[in-house]
Amino acid sequence: MSSVAQKRGFGATVYDWMTSVDHKKVGIMYLLGGLFFFILGGIEAMLIRLQLLTPNNDLVSAGLFNELITMHGTTMIFLAAMPILFGFMNYIMPLQIGARDVAFPFLNSLGLWMFIFGGIFLNLSWFFGHVPDSGWTSYTSLAIASEGHGMDFYAIGLQIAGGGTLIAGINFLVTIINMRAPGMTYMRMPMFTWTTFVASALILFAFPPFTIGLFMLTFDRMFGANFFDHTMGGNTIIWEHIFWIMGHPEVYILILPAFGIFSEIFSVFARKRLFGYSAMVFATVLIGFLGFMVWAHHMFTVGLGPTANAIFAVATMAIAVPTGVKIFNWLLTIWGGSIKVTTPMLYALGFIPSFVMGGVTGVMQGAAPLDYQLHDSYFIVAHFHYVIVGGVVLAIFAALHYWWPKMFGTMLSEKLGKVTFFFFFIGFHLTFLIQHWLGFWGMPRRVWTYMDGQGWNAANYISTIGALMMAVGFTVLVINIIITTAKNVRVTNDPWEDGRTLEWAVPSPPPFYNFTQTPLVRGLDTVWIEKMEGNKSGFTPSEPVVDIHMPNGSIIPFFMSLGLFIAGFGAMYRAETTWGLTVLILGLLLSFIAMSLRSVKDDLGYYVKKEEVLRDLKSKGGSN
Repeated sequence: MSSVAQKRGFGATVYDWMTSVDHKKVGIMYLLGGLFFFILGGIEAMLIRLQLLTPNNDLVSAGLFNELITMHGTTMIFLAAMPILFGFMNYIMPLQIGARDVAFPFLNSLGLWMFIFGGIFLNLSWFFGHVPDSGWTSYTSLAIASEGHGMDFYAIGLQIAGGGTLIAGINFLVTIINMRAPGMTYMRMPMFTWTTFVASALILFAFPPFTIGLFMLTFDRMFGANFFDHTMGGNTIIWEHIFWIMGHPEVYILILPAFGIFSEIFSVFARKRLFGYSAMVFATVLIGFLGFMVWAHHMFTVGLGPTANAIFAVATMAIAVPTGVKIFNWLLTIWGGSIKVTTPMLYALGFIPSFVMGGVTGVMQGAAPLDYQLHDSYFIVAHFHYVIVGGVVLAIFAALHYWWPKMFGTMLSEKLGKVTFFFFFIGFHLTFLIQHWLGFWGMPRRVWTYMDGQGWNAANYISTIGALMMAVGFTVLVINIIITTAKNVRVTNDPWEDGRTLEWAVPSPPPFYNFTQTPLVRGLDTVWIEKMEGNKSGFTPSEPVVDIHMPNGSIIPFFMSLGLFIAGFGAMYRAETTWGLTVLILGLLLSFIAMSLRSVKDDLGYYVKKEEVLRDLKSKGGSN
């Protein structure tokens, strides 16, 4: 409740955050967790590049190299990029639609803690000496044969974290469908909200097959179920289908919110309405739809036959069309605009050529005969990183600078922001551009080392120097965050001065109930409309000031997730220890007790009284 804000002391603050169901605090915790795993994945990437700096290098062993590439890919996709984007979705999307919170605040907290405990479970494998080593795709011919518990950490950790992802996706969908402010029709929703909506729909359909696949893998490894063992009547190719039915929509789950972020940034810093808004919306939906029709282009070399290959090749090329629509609309948004070159705008401008390069190489691989030549070469590594780093990571850095003042009430240094951009952007292109040629020159991916005299030495050296530059850029970003937090210079509601969507109409950071009064949305870019008409507050209320109903915090999601975490260890060690089965039962019991408490507890939330809201409004100089 509102009295939570008055609590003092470290312990009380930690407990407040652990029990919070406020979408803004949950969003910040997603960001912190994602950034932690981003640093871990970055360290793994640096070790990979340092190992490949020179031929015949022995910085790490072949076995450790396999573990590094497995953990780097898994961590960056599932535990860094997606949770960081979830952080922005959680914090910004309810503000953009004029909502007090997400539809299911309790489930929002549960999804967060499942991600955190799943990520910790996976990375504890380093301390237990059993690390996943079958690649981030975990092809079952390798995964089932992998010795030790490495792949068990992978399967169980991703099941826990993936459950949290599915919960978050459902929550976002229901929030956007049911909790939009009056006047916020679908065709007035900001593009970031639209991309959150479509990405959440992709999560809803993509993650259940993957969850089932992980269950089957777990049962194969722990109970001898033989779903994927071809010597016992199983089919290892089925795992590839299951993985990529999730794995390719996953790319769009990541890139669509990135598209939404850049759509907001282009519009604000070109000081123009987004060009072709309707076309952008339909392109977003079409990308989501076609995203489920291309998965087998990852499997052109498996032997599906010419008919299947041709169908997936055509679908792969078709998906470039709505993406192209977006690129041209962004360019036409900039065209003729009054452009402010801020740090977020620099990332947005750098994104267009970078992502187009990744898209073009994707269409190249859509041609099955060419893919036969490029498959499992460094060309694939280069393409994938141009899409994910050139699209998603640039968007994350852009969003961090763009929404930081809204989230924390302070402005990151523009000077240091531009230093971060130039180091990271130049380092990114140095690292991955040359890898296209390494692929053409025949260097296979996932190789631990290579011999001298093959013509790969200089390219690998350049690639590693680029990776070091990216690390320097990220370090500058961390320094920027520390300095900004220490200075604590407060900013206004709309520090960029050209905000167009509802999040810029509330204080920075917003109160825990978001809006003193539910806003009335009068058109696309509603805050811009209000400002143009002389309404400095940025929104017109749709109701008088009334008591505001808010949900209570709860520690139950933490214990539900902790129980699954404990049960995971019991499941892994049940066959070889005396305590494994006991730990498994105790973990499941903890989860079931927590679930039961939630079921029997009649939690109706609380009300923020009208007088308190008016007091807050007066203290902030509001007039609504």
